[in-house]
Amino acid sequence: MPRAHLIPTPHPFSQSRESIPPSATVLSSERAAMAMAAVTGTRCLLPVPSLRSSKARPSNATSLKVKLPLGAPVAKFDLADPPYPLDALEPHMSKETLEFHWGKHHRAYVNNLNGQIENSDLERNTLEEIVQSSYNNGNPTPAFNNAGQIWNHDFFWQSMKPGGGGPPTGEVAELINRDFGSYDNFVKEFKAGGATQFGSGWAWLVLKNGKLAIEKTPNAVTPILWGSIPLLVVDVWEHAYYLDFQNRRPDYLSTFVNELISWDAVNERLARAKASVNLGTPSIPEQ
Repeated sequence: MPRAHLIPTPHPFSQSRESIPPSATVLSSERAAMAMAAVTGTRCLLPVPSLRSSKARPSNATSLKVKLPLGAPVAKFDLADPPYPLDALEPHMSKETLEFHWGKHHRAYVNNLNGQIENSDLERNTLEEIVQSSYNNGNPTPAFNNAGQIWNHDFFWQSMKPGGGGPPTGEVAELINRDFGSYDNFVKEFKAGGATQFGSGWAWLVLKNGKLAIEKTPNAVTPILWGSIPLLVVDVWEHAYYLDFQNRRPDYLSTFVNELISWDAVNERLARAKASVNLGTPSIPEQ
């Protein structure tokens, strides 16, 4: 997936706890790291070695928040390109939408996060570490909104491809039939998740306890904080679709499913998840 890369150099969250689904419980650092590792393809060590880091973290680290020695390189986040030209998803998602959504909104999250973490303890952390630590047990600190939005948007761009959509192939097709009963049932539940997410947020296909499920998250929240392993996401913030669909969110969701989903990316994520979590005896317990 495209990432907000770290390169060597010498968004505030006001969501109340009531807006987080009551079934969501905050994970320990170890369990959240396990979910994160399954997504990023890293081993479940603490801190999670991030592909965004210019240097790997020491394998014997025991804390998600690592203070490097004075003089160690400070990491700055950079906006990563989508995995296709900005006009490649037309006519289903316009170049104008990508120019505003990626070029302005996503860029602002990156710029804001860099400003928020400058000269702070978070300045030497990976993006994943910032997401986890700034979530702060459900009482997010100011850096969380921008860090979460960067992570979610990186994942969203990679969830699409030109000529995508339609029924899946590969192992994910088998699991969809097993866990939803049919592809049509999956489509119905996935679209319902996106349509019923009140206000801004995201709808996800996740792996949880060895089974596929649909989850919704508000604002900048990501399922990795709850121990679920994301496989697919659709952005239902209004800026994701308003230029093309105005207030017709259901039409946007239908277009995403029928024309844009990259099932190749979903199958790759599923393979990484299987390498990290035993599907028969899940390492991530029920929330």
